[in-house]
Amino acid sequence: MFSSISWNCKSTWKKAKINTLWCLLGCSIGDFGTILFFQYTSYSLPVEQIMILAIINGLITSIILETIILSFSQSFLSAFKTAIGMSLISMIGMELSMNLVDYLITGGAMINIYVIIPMLLTGFYTPLPYNYYRLKKYNKACH
Repeated sequence: MFSSISWNCKSTWKKAKINTLWCLLGCSIGDFGTILFFQYTSYSLPVEQIMILAIINGLITSIILETIILSFSQSFLSAFKTAIGMSLISMIGMELSMNLVDYLITGGAMINIYVIIPMLLTGFYTPLPYNYYRLKKYNKACH
């Protein structure tokens, strides 16, 4: 399945990277915001529940951002369907990898100077091959 496409197309990698960066921005807003909320308020939940909320909020903010971006070139409903259909797998992989890195580095759901860059790098590179594959095989992109 994966061998039937060329993995060395520079223009497709460039487009996949741009798509992935938009997704990362959207996911990071919800993910980091949720973790920071629990980190700096008196509300308390178990780490697993905070991470689940962070993942859900990351997915929601990414879908919202992608829908807004796509709505400039298509109808709102079409933009929403595209945002959900084209990138949900990518976003889930991104969110899971980011939260796993956070847990492995901090031992919980915490944002600090040492975890931000590894979370973002992992969140970027985890879905990148999938995004490239979708572009190359189906010529389908989120943006």
